[in-house]
Amino acid sequence: MFLLVDCSNCRTPLQLPPGAKSIRCVICRAVTRVAEPRSPAAAGHHHHHHHNHAPAVAPSPYNHAPAGAPPSAHGRKRALICGVSYKNTRHELKGCINDAKCMKYLLINKFNFPDSSILMLTEEETDPYKRPTKHNMRMALYWLVQGCQPGDSLVFHYSGHGSQQKDYNGDEIDGYDETLCPLDYETQGMIVDDEINATIVKPLPAGVKLHAIIDACHSGTVLDLPFLCRMDRTGRYSWEDHRPRSGVWKGTNGGEVISFSGCDDDQTSADTSALSKITSTGAMTYSFIQAIERGHATTYGNMLNSMRSTIRNTDNDLGGGIMTSLLTMLLTGGSLSGGLRQEPQLTANIPFDVYAKTFSL
Repeated sequence: MFLLVDCSNCRTPLQLPPGAKSIRCVICRAVTRVAEPRSPAAAGHHHHHHHNHAPAVAPSPYNHAPAGAPPSAHGRKRALICGVSYKNTRHELKGCINDAKCMKYLLINKFNFPDSSILMLTEEETDPYKRPTKHNMRMALYWLVQGCQPGDSLVFHYSGHGSQQKDYNGDEIDGYDETLCPLDYETQGMIVDDEINATIVKPLPAGVKLHAIIDACHSGTVLDLPFLCRMDRTGRYSWEDHRPRSGVWKGTNGGEVISFSGCDDDQTSADTSALSKITSTGAMTYSFIQAIERGHATTYGNMLNSMRSTIRNTDNDLGGGIMTSLLTMLLTGGSLSGGLRQEPQLTANIPFDVYAKTFSL
């Protein structure tokens, strides 16, 4: 088990191997030295020892992987769902918490994810560890992949603001890093795609599958995956190579990662509230759920085409299926109208035949 320490330069959480006295950050390359590394057991027990002023709160849910029986032959399912609405700020979004609730319902009822294996971060949570702050989101990303084993299926869903910033290490084709915006991003900063890749992509071992569903602006390559599926409106596609010229590996340690994102890196995503009278939800999350509900999620190619069609279509009703009752409650009926200028994107750690590979979570 590894001790978690913050980089002395950029504050990225780093996993310090037992007995090590220093570690180099994968993001900024700075070396962080630890004078007296404690054993994992001691570190876990005394982690907050020097913070005498810290309020008494429930134990952090991020310290250990979910408890329970050993993994079955088909592996375990685990999900991290983040919905950030930025309530009472000038950046407020209306649909993100609805997105989170809909996604949790879908994972439990359609894909048999245990409720106990889903970690929700929203502003509605009273537990301070489950609010979508930058620190909590970082810890939750580590939790998602911690202790994963062959056969496991992981899901990361994010609904909130996304942005871009200047790329300073030369690993982006367009010169910009993509970012996610935690609740406190204006004071604590954004979470950059380099860090997301280093946290949940690079460590993923063989036999483990991770799906990311990112409903945010500028989110096309927010996991920094090496390959992007460039698909036209007829369904023809080719894989674009986004591997950095520096040769830095942005893939996995043998695992499989596939990401659906709300739009291309240079596009913005929308709440459906901007186009209709329904209680809002993210257009991308809506289209993802609709593709599954309508039976279009047979292959990854069909899934992507269905999502794009839903967003382009000017008159889509809610449809039927297991989500109807929840969506009716959350969305109060209605339709998307007017179309959106965003194209959901598909990225992966390795190219594959999108019309032959079966979609599954």
